[in-house]
Amino acid sequence: MDLQQLAAELKRRLGIRCAADDAKVVAGGSINQTYYLPTDRAPLFLKVNDPSALSMFEAEADGLAELRAATAVNVPDTVDVGRAGGVAYLALSWVDLQGKTAAGERVLGIALARQHRVTAERFGWYRENTIGATQQQNRLTSDWLDFLRTDRLGFQLKLASERGLPEKEFDRGQRLLGRLEWFFGDYTPLASLLHGDLWSGNWGCDGVGTPYIYDPAVYYGDREADLAMSRLFGGFGEAFYSAYQSEWPLETGWEARVDLYNLYHLLNHFNLFGQGYLGQAAGCLDRLLRACR
Repeated sequence: MDLQQLAAELKRRLGIRCAADDAKVVAGGSINQTYYLPTDRAPLFLKVNDPSALSMFEAEADGLAELRAATAVNVPDTVDVGRAGGVAYLALSWVDLQGKTAAGERVLGIALARQHRVTAERFGWYRENTIGATQQQNRLTSDWLDFLRTDRLGFQLKLASERGLPEKEFDRGQRLLGRLEWFFGDYTPLASLLHGDLWSGNWGCDGVGTPYIYDPAVYYGDREADLAMSRLFGGFGEAFYSAYQSEWPLETGWEARVDLYNLYHLLNHFNLFGQGYLGQAAGCLDRLLRACR
C-alpha cells in the first residue's frame, strides 16, 4: 500500500492535506489494516484492504449512515470511501477512545433501546453487507423465522459445511432449523434497526465519556439479536443491561433465544477463523437442541 498516493487522492477529492509520513498503525480488528492519519483539519481513522473490498467499505459507510440517521447512538462520521494507492479505503472521523465506563454503559443502554425503536416494515436491508469478512445476506421479508432460518443460520451452516464442519454438526444444525418455532411461542419480533455485530470490541467512550458504536453489520431484525451478541466474547456490564431494560424492557422468554442468535456469530467465527471455534459452536447447538426436544 502507498499511503502517499492515498493521501494525494484524499487531497484531490476533498481538499484535505494528510500527513502520510506521520500515520500510525492502530489496533482495529483482524479484517482490515487500520491507521491514525493526521490532516490539516481533524485526524482520520483509516481502514484499508484489498481493492476488492470496496463494496464492503461502501456497505459499512451506508450502515453508519443508517445508524447516524436514527439519532440515538453516536457513530463516527464517514469522510470518504474509495480506491487509491493499490487499496480500498474507508476514512472516518477519528474518535479518541479512552476506555469504557459504567456511566458510558448506562448511556449506551438507553440509546440502544431508542435506536431499536426505529423500525421497518420488513426484516433485512436494502443491500447486502458483511459480518467480519463474510457476506451477510439481507433479503427483505416480512417473515422473521424464514429470514433467521435462511439468511442467517442456514447460510452460515452451508458455508461451514464447505469449510470443514463435521457432517454430524451440520445435520444437528439442520435439525435445529426445523424447530425454530419452539423458541418464539407467542413472541412476534419487530424489525428494529440493529448494529448487527455488537460485541464489546465495537464500542467505546470518548474523552468526555460519550459512547460510540462502530464496525456495524446493519440490518433490521429482532432487537434481541443485538443484545444476545453483546453477551458473547466478553460481554457488557450490568449497567448497560439495566439501562436498556429501564428504557424498553425485553419480552418474557428472551433468555431462551440468546444462544439461538449467537449461534450465527459462532458459526461465522468458525467460517472466518477455523476449527478453534468448533467447540463453542457445537456446545451452543447442544444447548439449543436440548431446549427444544
